[in-house]
Amino acid sequence: MKINFKKTYKFAVKSALYISLFGTGFVLILMNLFYKNQLKHQVAFGIIFIISIYIFSFLVLQYRVERFIYRRVKKIYDEVSLLESTTLINQPITTDMETLSREVKKFATDKKLEIEMLEIREQYRREFLGNVSHELKTPLFTVQGYVSTLLDGAMDDKNIRKKYLKRAEKGVERLIYIVEDLDMITKLESGDLDLNMTDFNIVELIQNVFDLLEMKADKKKIKLAFESKNVQSVIIRGDQDRIQQVLENLIVNSIKYGKDGGLTEVGVVNLTKKKVLIRISDNGEGVEKQNIPRLFERFYRVDKSGTRSEGGSGLGLAIVKHIIEAHKEKVYVESEFGIGSEFSFTLEKAHKAVKTEVK
Repeated sequence: MKINFKKTYKFAVKSALYISLFGTGFVLILMNLFYKNQLKHQVAFGIIFIISIYIFSFLVLQYRVERFIYRRVKKIYDEVSLLESTTLINQPITTDMETLSREVKKFATDKKLEIEMLEIREQYRREFLGNVSHELKTPLFTVQGYVSTLLDGAMDDKNIRKKYLKRAEKGVERLIYIVEDLDMITKLESGDLDLNMTDFNIVELIQNVFDLLEMKADKKKIKLAFESKNVQSVIIRGDQDRIQQVLENLIVNSIKYGKDGGLTEVGVVNLTKKKVLIRISDNGEGVEKQNIPRLFERFYRVDKSGTRSEGGSGLGLAIVKHIIEAHKEKVYVESEFGIGSEFSFTLEKAHKAVKTEVK
């Protein structure tokens, strides 16, 4: 590593001045004691002496300080370079202690933050791998169990064979579902998933999602409705299929964690001339405050029981976040435990909204 050396003369200048003043004053006092009547010669001698001693002191001090400090400071920089720091080793080495202390303190603070971030990422990585393992293990063991039972002799019974094959098929479908969701998130994060941007009516799309999920909601007697009967129809600019996926994921979540006989409402709010806010609210379980910041993490579940009684891949909210961010928009969540939750996101308008009646 090539090291740039930045000199500082402050210490040598001051020290040389002190030495020169002391040395010259002391010599002049001695000369005055021994040569009282030669004032003119004393002044000339004093001027020459102070200049000479100052230059000599400055050179000696600067050389000695540079050699003394540089060797020690260079060792610090060399040790720091092992950490491949771009914040310190690329700076010229300085012999100014105040500057050096400030740089090292800043470097130490930056490194502390970097280490903390690495620890958080490592914890997230461990949790993520554990969750992936759990999500894949359950359907894999299910399929393995049914197939093994069939191979052990149950295949001879036609009814059992058909029933077990259907159950094994469901396990395979769940595996495919999880893998497809993981693949989508990977593409969204890497920017490989292209969005097909078109103009579409967001109110009609929400109504279509209601129709698709009506049977699922009926099982828990949950009503799907708009906040207002005379909701405005708004033409949106975005990827219709991806926005439908966002709506499906959020509404399915509200059904899963909603109470029997509950209500899921979707609101379409005009924020500005260019933006619209879509709100999905329910009166279900709600989420405790400490869990809200982590809701959009992959495989993160508020329910730690491990039963996964409500199914799903555990990737729904992570996909929602990535799709909305791919549209360069924001997603929000508000929730109160025991009362309900509201998820919302913004979208860009394409055309002026017109009023329409919702059936």
